[in-house]
Formats: sequence, structure tokens, C-alpha cells
Amino acid sequence: MKLFSHTLSIKKIPKVTWSSEDAFNLKPKPLTLIFLVFGLFLFGLGESLLITSGAGVGPYTVLAQGISNLTGWSIGLSTFVISIFVLLMWIPLKQKPGMGTILNAFIIALTIEFSVYYLPYPETYPMQILQVVVGVLIIGIGSGFYLIANLGAGPRDGLMIGLQKRPTYLFIQFVQSLKSVL
Repeated sequence: MKLFSHTLSIKKIPKVTWSSEDAFNLKPKPLTLIFLVFGLFLFGLGESLLITSGAGVGPYTVLAQGISNLTGWSIGLSTFVISIFVLLMWIPLKQKPGMGTILNAFIIALTIEFSVYYLPYPETYPMQILQVVVGVLIIGIGSGFYLIANLGAGPRDGLMIGLQKRPTYLFIQFVQSLKSVL
């Protein structure tokens, strides 16, 4: 219980000995890179467990599944294309990607691409729920590793950061686009 209450009191991403000092570091310590890749792999594996559970997935995976259904692309390719599209949306927000940002797009998509074929597809509801719980826990652990590595926000995280930092700019752009349409 003490660990749980301590976890809820953390207000920023912790720094550890293997964390990068700079999110835009192009030559991180090998240990930092190993933890980053491991975290991204775990994140992708957790997403794959959610997909194969058949009991529900997160919003971006729903989008990837929809694109996959419409285009015939695999879920991994759809995830990658969404990541690239989201990264392009960083440009007007003046967000800068780090090494972790780019690796996020590749590693998570590749992990999903290959792992969904090897993971179980449970048929009973209790097993589906168990697989969802395990998937969510693995995503949480993976997120911790990749965030603590401090090598840049993931594509979706960075989009949210950029939107949060530039609400006035976005509002002005929205109003100007409305004027041109009307």
C-alpha cells in the first residue's frame, strides 16, 4: 500500500543512472538505448496482447484496426503509418523528435506486426480478461522504461505536448481556416 501511495505522489518522470540527460541526445549511453528498446518492445508486446485477447484495445489501436480493415494492411503497418502521420502533425507545432521518438514508431509497429501471429487468442472470457490485465501491466512497465530513458516523447505523446503548448496558435489557425471556407 505504501508503494502504491508513493507511486501516486510522483509528479515527474524520475531520472536514474541510465537516463539520458537530454531528450535530443544522438549518442546515448548503450545502457540507455538498451532500456529504451526493451521498453518499446514491451509496449508493443502489451498492445499485441490486448489485440489478441479480443476483449478491447486502446484508441490508437482501434484506429489502426480500422485502417487495417479498410486497406487490407496488417495491424503493424497501420500502426506505423499512423505514427508517421502523427509525426508530420508535429511540424506546425514545432515539436522536435528525439531518437526515442523515431524508435518508438518503428519498434512498437514491428513488435505488433510479428507478435500477433504467435500470441494466444483466448476463447473464454476469463482468459481474455486475464490477457488484457497482463497486457496493460506490460504496457505500463514498457512505458516506464521508455519514458525514463528520456530520449524523446513517442509520436502520440509529443503531439499532445505540442497541442498543450500551443493552444492560441491552433485557435488562430482554426479561425483562419474557417474564414477561408466561409
